[in-house]
Amino acid sequence: MQDKRHNESKEDYLESIYVVNQRKGYCRSVDLAEELGYSKASVSVAVSKMKEENLLRVGHAGLLELTEEGKLIAEYTFQKHSLLKKMLCDIGVEEQQADIEACQIEHIISDETFQRLTVVEKEFSQCKSAMYNV
Repeated sequence: MQDKRHNESKEDYLESIYVVNQRKGYCRSVDLAEELGYSKASVSVAVSKMKEENLLRVGHAGLLELTEEGKLIAEYTFQKHSLLKKMLCDIGVEEQQADIEACQIEHIISDETFQRLTVVEKEFSQCKSAMYNV
């Protein structure tokens, strides 16, 4: 169970670095702490662990740079989160609640289930699009 929680936390950190980089063009530890609502000390410990695991580097001026492996994990986690949030909103879940629940589900959903949901969402979007273009 400890390992699972560790992976969730790591995925959250990596996804948040990815999101902040997309929004601002850069991400520093202070930006990450702000994004996640964590203390700078907690972020510092996590950043050190992820550096040891070769998931990120700390570049010039303290900029957090995802390695290829870190970026793959971050992008995949972000894709899961985005799809799950969209699907929850599509069925009427309020956006803030959908965001919270998507964050929880993204860590436990299997790759196979995610792939199937991706197909379902694509088909649903095509049907919805066809309905409104008639």
